[in-house]
Amino acid sequence: MRNPFEERFLVIAEKPGVAKTIASVLGCRDRRDGYIEGPDAVVSWCIGHLAEYAMPEEYDESLRKWSLETLPIIPEKWKLVVPAGKAKQFGILKRLLQETEFEYVVNACDAGREGELIFGRVYELSGSRMPVKRLWISSMEDEAIREGFRNLKDGTEYYSLAAAAICRAQADWLVGMNATRAFTKAYDYLLTVGRVQTPTLAMLSERDEQISNFRKQQYYISHLLIDYNGRTIDAVSEHYPDKEEANRAAGVCYGQTAALSSIERKTKSVPPPKLYDLTTLQRDANRLFGFTAEKTLSIAQALYERKLITYPRTDSNYLTDDMAETAKAMTAGCRKMFPFLDKPGAGEDISRMLDSKKVSDHHAIIPTGELMKAGLAGCSEEEAKILALTAVRLMCAVGKPHVYESTKASFLCCGYPYTAAGRSVKENGWREVYEAFRKEYNPEEKKEEVPQDLSSLYQGQSFPSVKTNVTEHWTTPPKHFTEDTLLLAMERAGNKDMDAEVEKKGLGTPATRAAIIEKLVSSRYAVRKDRQIIITEAGKLLVSAMPEYLRSPKMTADWENLLLQMEKGKYRKEEFLKGIREMVERIVTDCRQMDVSEKERFRELSPKKEEIGKCPVCGSPVREGKKNFYCSNRDCSFVLWKESRFLETMKGSITAETARQLLSGGRARMTNLYSYRKNRYFTADLLMEWKNDRAEYSLSFPRMPYGNRKKKGANRT
Repeated sequence: MRNPFEERFLVIAEKPGVAKTIASVLGCRDRRDGYIEGPDAVVSWCIGHLAEYAMPEEYDESLRKWSLETLPIIPEKWKLVVPAGKAKQFGILKRLLQETEFEYVVNACDAGREGELIFGRVYELSGSRMPVKRLWISSMEDEAIREGFRNLKDGTEYYSLAAAAICRAQADWLVGMNATRAFTKAYDYLLTVGRVQTPTLAMLSERDEQISNFRKQQYYISHLLIDYNGRTIDAVSEHYPDKEEANRAAGVCYGQTAALSSIERKTKSVPPPKLYDLTTLQRDANRLFGFTAEKTLSIAQALYERKLITYPRTDSNYLTDDMAETAKAMTAGCRKMFPFLDKPGAGEDISRMLDSKKVSDHHAIIPTGELMKAGLAGCSEEEAKILALTAVRLMCAVGKPHVYESTKASFLCCGYPYTAAGRSVKENGWREVYEAFRKEYNPEEKKEEVPQDLSSLYQGQSFPSVKTNVTEHWTTPPKHFTEDTLLLAMERAGNKDMDAEVEKKGLGTPATRAAIIEKLVSSRYAVRKDRQIIITEAGKLLVSAMPEYLRSPKMTADWENLLLQMEKGKYRKEEFLKGIREMVERIVTDCRQMDVSEKERFRELSPKKEEIGKCPVCGSPVREGKKNFYCSNRDCSFVLWKESRFLETMKGSITAETARQLLSGGRARMTNLYSYRKNRYFTADLLMEWKNDRAEYSLSFPRMPYGNRKKKGANRT
């Protein structure tokens, strides 16, 4: 095999920090503007997504105006654009990608679907034809990087993964742009609609409805309190809807003799938990420490880039078969680093964690050898908690089974049946390790009640002089989602059976679910209350307005599964996008055919906006929007943008008062305009004319000194 170190090549990483680590391993030391150079390689970086799909108006200026008539928007050829703040770094990458000195370029972006998309967009937009190789690693440790460069893959091997990434991005654009515009125009109220966001919100809505419709019911339980060997056994009756019935049973049995009519014992074994994938790590961090999914992902990504854990954006709970020695080394290291985890129940069954067939792109999340060297020095308290979680999960995964005996005892007293449930631990196993972790880190987890020990009871025993009491209870409604339970619901959406395939479906991916939750909160369709995620009134209205096919978790989960099949080369890109386009066309058709009465759904929520003036085109009221002043007549195209290219050159913008003056007389006095050429502020009149469906501006200087007066108005936009 040809050694890549003998050739001069270009490396593109996803972030500057990752690029710096790779450059160090490759011996690149010379810092340049936007890249690091060495004798054999040049290492540069993206800044996340350097290129994005263009907004609709980039395809056609008329699409800047939202209208049902212009929908659906389905680009024939997709355009990529670079945000202004990232243009410099893209320019550096474009120049490097067009260099002829390099034998090939290495895609060193994160080894997953998004990494393919980030690199692929930059490569496409640069117009490069340089051969592409892929660095695919699950650890940022130096040796892992070296091994990765010794085993670079041809970029074409990841064509299916790239296709899935492109399809996911285009599907989100098509649904987001078209559905958001269509429903917003149909209801005359801004509604944000998304392929994954909307069905996730629908799950929140369904849970809220279950809670709202729940009618609690009161019931009573009669307790039989049996004194046995210095402790009390609590046996309970059936649920009585009437308090008098419960009191009658308790009164009859008080002071009488109870007999143990039957006893049933079962020995049960709870296997150790699997290693962490991203979703299970996020769930535990939320349940134990209250971390949001986004926060856990952010911490885990930072720890990965510092070489302390393996790649976090994984959906696998296993290690590959060739990682047995690594797993042994990490468990030994965890015992030394976290002495409280070195318990008899820890065990050393490495084989349980190894299964190459169940590892897709990346293996499960585990600590690294670098962590064993560096320790927790320099880690924040939150980072230390995530590191401890990965360590305890590893130690539990190789632990012994937790074995206990469950007991169900049935008593009879004066003809009334009572039952008592008990449990006794036979072998604590891996739970001994977990309990040590909980005690050490004192996470905010509700401790389990200590079960009754009924192990010494036997059938036929009698117990004289029992005592009784009655307790009052209420049925309880379902609980609101926490991020822990919402992540689980998203992961299992569209699946009725709890089988192995459940982990491969669901809403979104492990890497995107946190962002979906954050988007729901930032859009004010949901709020966080303590640790709960609760839908808002705006969110409920949005879900109620959506057709079933758009809010269905099953349909979106099926699409996610098709994307996974596409990654494996088992499903065609064209078929997937055809389904998305058909749904988008259906959305637009439904909005166009919407009943007039239905369109009033959001009328009460629409703010009563002040009239700024009359439209110079049709005479209808002009009102203020977030970025413009618009005509209230939906069929009129008149709009005044608060920011314009003409005024940007003078650091000016149109305020409500400026708009009033322009609408009433076509002229408005502007103060504090700025001249870059003369480096000073000035005052002038802004003149406006409406031509060719757009506002054209010019300046007038009525107060200029006599000798300097010149006719103004040539500058137009």
